[in-house]
Amino acid sequence: MSNEGKKVKVHYTGTLDDGTKFDSSVDRGEPIEFTCMVGQMIPGFDAAVKDLAVGETKTVHIPAAEAYGEYNEELIQKIPVSQIPNGDQLPVGQTIYMQGPGGQPFPVFVKEITDGVATFDMNHELAGKDLNFEITLVECTD
Repeated sequence: MSNEGKKVKVHYTGTLDDGTKFDSSVDRGEPIEFTCMVGQMIPGFDAAVKDLAVGETKTVHIPAAEAYGEYNEELIQKIPVSQIPNGDQLPVGQTIYMQGPGGQPFPVFVKEITDGVATFDMNHELAGKDLNFEITLVECTD
């Protein structure tokens, strides 16, 4: 039976191919809740949950293209520090939030500051990476 369009709660642990854990609802002690197959989750995760039965656990490998996409060099931006409010205080090696065209915040990684120019990486931190998830369907409601 398909879970498409249904509200589901799942526990999951996400790892990279080298075994590094990047996220876990189990560690937080709270399952994640979402509506299956409506675009709230990355495509490969949604597809894995679609046919799970309550109590069933599935391990899936999701290629980068079905996760956060391939790494895109065009999402590297260089901006003179003088054009950025408090640009001299940018935390190199950390993620900050900038304001998008509609006013909503979006994360950018501060790669470096060289010769008065800040380099930002706007790729998702998991872009270009294949992901592995162990997913257990905890609850499913219409």
